Order: sequence, then C-alpha cells, then structure tokens
Amino acid sequence: MLCQECNQRKASLHFTKIINGEKTEFHICEQCAKEKGEQFPGTNSFSIHQLLSGLLHFEQPLQTGQGQVQSVRELVCDKCEMTYEQFTRVGRFGCAHCYKSFETKLDPILKRVHSGNQAHAGKIPQRIGGGIQLQRKIDALKQELKQYIEKEEFEKAAELRDEIRALEQRNEKREG
Repeated sequence: MLCQECNQRKASLHFTKIINGEKTEFHICEQCAKEKGEQFPGTNSFSIHQLLSGLLHFEQPLQTGQGQVQSVRELVCDKCEMTYEQFTRVGRFGCAHCYKSFETKLDPILKRVHSGNQAHAGKIPQRIGGGIQLQRKIDALKQELKQYIEKEEFEKAAELRDEIRALEQRNEKREG
C-alpha cells in the first residue's frame, strides 16, 4: 500500500479514526510522518503528545501514607530526578524507575485507558498458549488464596487450595 501523502513510498504507519461511527483510515510512510511531526492525519494538528498530556493533566491531590496531601507537582523520580510535571510536558519517562515513582498518578489513568486493567499481560497465541493461560489462572488463584488466609476464611481457602492442586497436576501432565 502506498503512502497517501507522497504516493511514492510504502505506507508503514496506519491510523484509524472513528467519529460518530464513521471510520476513516490513513496510511502514510515513515518519512511523511516525520515531516508532519507526530500529528494524527485529519485531526486538525492534534499531536500524540497533546493526547497524552490531556490524559495526564487532570490534577488531583495525592494522599501520602501519613494522611497528608501531596501535590502532583512535587512528584520526582528518585533515579533520574524527572518531575511529574516534566513528564506531562515531554510525554516520555526519563528512566525505567519513573514508572514506579509516578505509579500513584499513573494507575488511575491506565485503568481508564485499558478498561480497568493495570498490568500488561500481552497477547497469548491460542494454539500454543494453553499452558501460559493455565499458569496465569493458577497464579491468580494463589493471590486469591492469600487473601482468604489473611481474612481467616479457611474453608474457602481449602477449596481454593484443592483447585490449585488440581490445576497444577493438569499443567504437569500437559507439560510431561
């Protein structure tokens, strides 16, 4: 498929815009995308950074462990010393530790964007992913088991323990 901008190079970036149920697709090459400066085609010069910035700029005070209110502007990464305010302007983290430093602010955003999910699980191929899915189910049940034990709901914990054992045996048979 050729780039819709230059009609010369192969399109490598594909954008889909849906407004009021009407779907519009844009296909552009990497060079034309660089020339346009990370702008979504057909959106009146609305950039990716503006989209990210819009998600990040709903300022809410944060509660610290001692019940004190902490401003978002005070959040700073311990490793690279990037502030949350700098992150919202730049749209990129300074280092891998920033995820942990800004976690209290990012979790609600990730929940909204990813339909309630906070952890990235990745895609699993259906044909060969049975073992992975089974292991994830076992891990989730183990977390649930810990919660029942903490609440001292030992009957439910025992049922869950038996279910985990059965799944682990099924997983061992599958692998063996």
